[in-house]
Amino acid sequence: MIRMAFVLRLVAWAAGGFVVGFILSHSLYALTPPRLETARAAIEPQTSSAGHRFASDAAIMLKFIKPDRTDDFEATVDKLKEALVRSNNPERRRQARSWRVFKAVERATNGDAVYVFEIDPVVRGADYTVARILAEAFPAEAQSLYRRYADASSSRQHVVDLKLIAAFGGEASR
Repeated sequence: MIRMAFVLRLVAWAAGGFVVGFILSHSLYALTPPRLETARAAIEPQTSSAGHRFASDAAIMLKFIKPDRTDDFEATVDKLKEALVRSNNPERRRQARSWRVFKAVERATNGDAVYVFEIDPVVRGADYTVARILAEAFPAEAQSLYRRYADASSSRQHVVDLKLIAAFGGEASR
């Protein structure tokens, strides 16, 4: 009987420790944005003075935007769309057809608005650098447009270069 009581107390302490540990780790995680530094090198696109280019089939970019700056960010996204759609460059128009922007319904744990740039398929060899696209279309206002876009961000964007391995809607796997 003493042994059983000891085992039950031990299990209760372990369960309590697990619950407290879970609550603390969840609380600490909610206070800081996730760190993807170790994975970043493997998933970020090629970025250099040559621009922001993707090497795979599709890509997503996650943008974390300050809650009070979503209007600025969305206004700049509208100008980015205009720059792509109205461009005389056929490559830019192809980029426009495959680039969509979503806003997450729920906010990030720190309150930021979350936007997802979905690019599917990527235009191979095309430069996706937002500042360059804006500068091509709106040279006089490019710097202020990009400043508004960059100032709205609360952290670095997270970029994932994607390789298609299966498609279930009729498109053949690559």
